[in-house]
Amino acid sequence: MKRRAWSGLSRREFMKRTGAMAAGALAMPYIIPGRALGNEEAAAASERLTIGLIGAGGRGRDVISAFISQPDAQVVAVCDVVGERRENARQLVNQRYGNEDCKPYIDMLELLDRKDIDAVLIATGDNWHSGVSILAARAGKDIYCEKPMSVTIAESRAVSDTMRRLGRIFQCGTQRRSISHFRFAVDLARSGKLGNITELHAEQSPGMLKFKYGNLPEEPEPARDVMDWNRWLGPAQWRPYNHETYTRGYWSDHVDFSGASITEWGSHTADLCQWANNADHTSPIEYWQEGDTYVGKYENGAKLIIRSGLRFGTCPVKFVGDEGWVEVGDSGEIDAHPRSLLGNLGFKGGYPADNHVRAFLDCVKTRTEPVSNAETAHRSISACHVANMCKRLGRPIKWDPITETVIGDEEANRLRSRAYREPWYL
Repeated sequence: MKRRAWSGLSRREFMKRTGAMAAGALAMPYIIPGRALGNEEAAAASERLTIGLIGAGGRGRDVISAFISQPDAQVVAVCDVVGERRENARQLVNQRYGNEDCKPYIDMLELLDRKDIDAVLIATGDNWHSGVSILAARAGKDIYCEKPMSVTIAESRAVSDTMRRLGRIFQCGTQRRSISHFRFAVDLARSGKLGNITELHAEQSPGMLKFKYGNLPEEPEPARDVMDWNRWLGPAQWRPYNHETYTRGYWSDHVDFSGASITEWGSHTADLCQWANNADHTSPIEYWQEGDTYVGKYENGAKLIIRSGLRFGTCPVKFVGDEGWVEVGDSGEIDAHPRSLLGNLGFKGGYPADNHVRAFLDCVKTRTEPVSNAETAHRSISACHVANMCKRLGRPIKWDPITETVIGDEEANRLRSRAYREPWYL
C-alpha cells in the first residue's frame, strides 16, 4: 500500500485511494438560497461562508454553535468517527436552521472533497489536529483548528509551512487572544507599563500531571458506523480497541495522543505569555524543572514559568515586570499592582468562543492573518513540547528556536517528531 502524505496529494487523489467519494457531494450548490437557512437575518448568499465540522465531540459542538450563530456562516456538513457524536452534531445544526440539509460523514476525506465548503472547524482529538489541517489546506479549505495544534514540534512546523505555501487562512482555537480582559493584560505587558518583563506565569492543567503509556485490554471492535476505530487512531500506533481509549479522560495525557497538563492548558496560557513577551516568532532557549514547575528562559532574560496555583479560574496567567504585575483568568477577574494600572475597565470577563469565531470569519473574507495564526500557534505549542521533553527525560534542555533543534541531546531531538502508522506519514 502506498503511503499517504499530509501535504503530497491532491484531494482528488486522496479520494481515489480511499474509494470513498461522497455520493451527491458535487451536486451541492455553491450558493445556498437564504430561505434554506431558516434564518431571515442570514447574510446574502454571496457573502456567506460554508463550513464543515470535523470532530463533533463536546468541544466541536460548542464551537460549531458559535459558527451557526453568525449570519454569514452556513454549516453544511459534520464528520465524526463516533456515530452518536455525528448524529448529535447533525441534529444541532439542523435544529438551528430548521431543515434537514446538514450532511453527516464518517470519513473526513469525503467532507474535504466537497467543493462547496469554504472552511472547516477541526475539533478532533489532538492526535489528528495537524494531519487534518494539512489535508484541509490541500483540499483548498481555510481552517479553524482547536488547540493544541500538534502532538510534536515537527507536526506544527509542517502545518505552518503548509499554510504559508498554499496561502490558506489558519486560526488556532486559542480563543483567549480574542477576549477583552486577556487582551488588556497582554497590552499592559507589551506597552511597557509593567516595566521590563521578568516573569510570565502560565498555569498547567490540574489532574493531568503524569503521562500515560501502554494500551488498555482489548475489547470487541464495534461496526464502522458506530465507531471507526482505524480512522480514530489515524497516525498513532495501532493498538487493540478499547472504548475508554477514545474518551478524553484517557487520551489527553497519553504520550501517543497528546501532551498532558502542559499542552492542555499551556496551549492557552503559554501562548498568552509568548504574546505578552513579544515572542510570537520565537520561544525560550533554556528549559529546566523545579519540582512540578517547568521554567523556560528567553533570550531577553524573561522566564516562562509553567506552574500550578494561580488565581482566577481556569487558564489564568500572570505577567510580572520590574515596575508592576497583572494577573487574569477565565473567571473574568483581573488584579494588578499598582492598582492604577487597571483604570476604569469597561468590559466584562468570561471566555465564549464567539469573538474568536467572528475574527476567523473576518480573516477568511479579507485574507488577513489571524492573531492566532499557524506560525504563532506553532511557536507557542513548541514551548510546551520542549517543556515536556524536560518532563519526560528528567533533565534540562537547551533549545535553538532558529533551527528548532535541541542542542547536544539527540535523545531529546528524537522527541521533536513521532513515528507514524502506515499509510500516513508527515
